[in-house]
Amino acid sequence: MAVYFHEEDLPAGVLAEGTPLAVDTETMGLVTHRDRLCLVQISDGQGDEHLVRFGVDSTFDAPNLKAVLADPGRIKLYHFARFDLAAIEHWLGVTAAPVFCTKIASKLTRTYTDRHGLKMLVNELLGEDISKQQQSSDWGAPVINDAQREYAASDVRFLHRMRDIFEERLLREGRMEIAQACFDFLPTRARLDLAGWPNADIFSHE
Repeated sequence: MAVYFHEEDLPAGVLAEGTPLAVDTETMGLVTHRDRLCLVQISDGQGDEHLVRFGVDSTFDAPNLKAVLADPGRIKLYHFARFDLAAIEHWLGVTAAPVFCTKIASKLTRTYTDRHGLKMLVNELLGEDISKQQQSSDWGAPVINDAQREYAASDVRFLHRMRDIFEERLLREGRMEIAQACFDFLPTRARLDLAGWPNADIFSHE
């Protein structure tokens, strides 16, 4: 198992063919239009994580990365897909779907708690510990240090295993159909965020 660091694009042929891809992003902040995309993390679930860094002057011309993200035949696994989908669409110009979101799956199955963060899920479901210490670090710095790289890799390292568990629970609780409908809607939800409706409930009567 290794963490690989790449500048500006993913090398060709480093991911297994046809497998689901765990995906995450790191940005300069939480306002997608303002806060540039700094890092995309991706894993095919075979044991390695790949980190693609974009510099301050990047043109975000990353054909290999864009091709795998936009591949409609490969499921992308996220934790809180809504944010990552918006960041990828805004900065890379592709829709990184179809989607499975472990945060939504958790909310639909772990109704005995209101704690759905990645650290909590990894600990409860897999018995592993991850550090969130680097979550608010400077991802636009000229050098991404080893602690940041390990943090970024851990955000995609466990998603394949978690997806297997959540699929079993969604089926057990009879909520797979509604979960899939939520997953299918997520790219549209991200576009609504980008278009200026991040908080408004457009389905309400108000």
